[in-house]
Amino acid sequence: MSSSFFLKPGAAKVAANKKRKLNATKAKSNVKPGKKTQNAVPGPKKQRRAKVDDEEIASDDDEEYNGNTLAFSADEDEEQETAQDKRLRLAKEYLAEIEKQEAERAEQQELSQSVEQRLQTEYLDSVGRLRRTIAADLKSCTIKNVLKHKLHHSPICALFLSADGKHLYTGAKSQYVLKWCTESGKVLEKGDVLPHREEPETTKKRRSHVIAICLSSDMKYMALAEGGVNIQIWCPQKMKHMQTFKGHRDNVTGLVFRKGTHELYSAAKDRSVKIWSVDEMAYVESLFGHQTAVTSIDALSRERAITAGGSDCSLRIWKITEESQLIYNGHKDGIECVKFINDEHFVSGGVDGAVSLWSALKKKPISTTQLAHGKGDNDVANWITAIAVVVNTDLVATGSCDGCVRLWQSNPNARKIQQILSIPITGFINALTFNADGSKLYVAVGQEHRLGRWWRLKAAKNNVVVIDLKSSNVNKKEQ
Repeated sequence: MSSSFFLKPGAAKVAANKKRKLNATKAKSNVKPGKKTQNAVPGPKKQRRAKVDDEEIASDDDEEYNGNTLAFSADEDEEQETAQDKRLRLAKEYLAEIEKQEAERAEQQELSQSVEQRLQTEYLDSVGRLRRTIAADLKSCTIKNVLKHKLHHSPICALFLSADGKHLYTGAKSQYVLKWCTESGKVLEKGDVLPHREEPETTKKRRSHVIAICLSSDMKYMALAEGGVNIQIWCPQKMKHMQTFKGHRDNVTGLVFRKGTHELYSAAKDRSVKIWSVDEMAYVESLFGHQTAVTSIDALSRERAITAGGSDCSLRIWKITEESQLIYNGHKDGIECVKFINDEHFVSGGVDGAVSLWSALKKKPISTTQLAHGKGDNDVANWITAIAVVVNTDLVATGSCDGCVRLWQSNPNARKIQQILSIPITGFINALTFNADGSKLYVAVGQEHRLGRWWRLKAAKNNVVVIDLKSSNVNKKEQ
């Protein structure tokens, strides 16, 4: 055996360290798991605690990650769809696309149809073959307004509505012409025809009497028959006198502009019809044929005019370019007024109280309503004093002195004209005019006839009556 006595200095210390390490190794191997030993070193404890902390932090991160993973997987489950759901979704998308395409196609088709319809309407209107039916839809009428002014204290003799329907021009047995606003019912401007009258010195001085008014389609010119042999041309915008046409040898009774032009036709008691160019402010030519005074004249877009010959009981269509005329006979007494319905049909009214519907291809009327406004006190027919039509439609209005304005439906194909409404208005109906769509009727009322003072209705008032015409189509739209 070795003894410490025989060991070198320092060797004993090394051997003691080896022995201590051996004992520590044996003690560590004998310790059971989960039990603490007294020989535990503080260093490893700290390391173990740090490891536990790291494990706790790691467990929190894992939980957070697991929560996100669960949420994401739930979203994925929601987004996932079965084959049947996918087919349904694709079918809905396909139907929505088809509906969109069909809507665009329908809109384009509707637009093309509206353009085609408008072009066709304008073409038919230009050739005088446009036909619209509005009379059958009229159900009722109401008096909307009464226009009166102190300058028109005498009977109203003439009126004319502007093409846009915003202004109404009226003349009476006085020297003034008034310009009204149709919306407000107020007078905007007035014109005095007296200072511009030019008559020979041998002619007796007389009162002014505006017997006829007409405007060009573009509202650039207005022509006035001021009760004498001359025609005055005015600017309707400023109500200023521009020119005076001279040529007739007796009083002018009717004026009309050819639609869309500045070509003016005039009729007078000298049995002639004259043509004037207002652009050049010049006379063009005269047309002769009537045997008595011409009482009424009308024209549309074609170079044709129709006139009523008064006591010669004839109507004449003047073909100006062909330099010929067509003669029509049918009334038993003088013809007072005539209006074109379209280029192929027209309507007339006479002293015999009859309202006749004509075709340009027939020499006799295709339909006649006798005593359209009844008889007067002396058992004499109430003569037709005024006629108005909505051009290219079937609506006609007539007036007399029986206290009513009557509305008619004309049907050339069925060869008849029948009454549809009667509007009570007391007085002489000296002039009538519709607006463009036939929804309003303007009535010039007076105590006396526009051409004379044969008798007087004291119960009447000198004014302009505005009538609203209501149709079933309008009522349906409002409902």
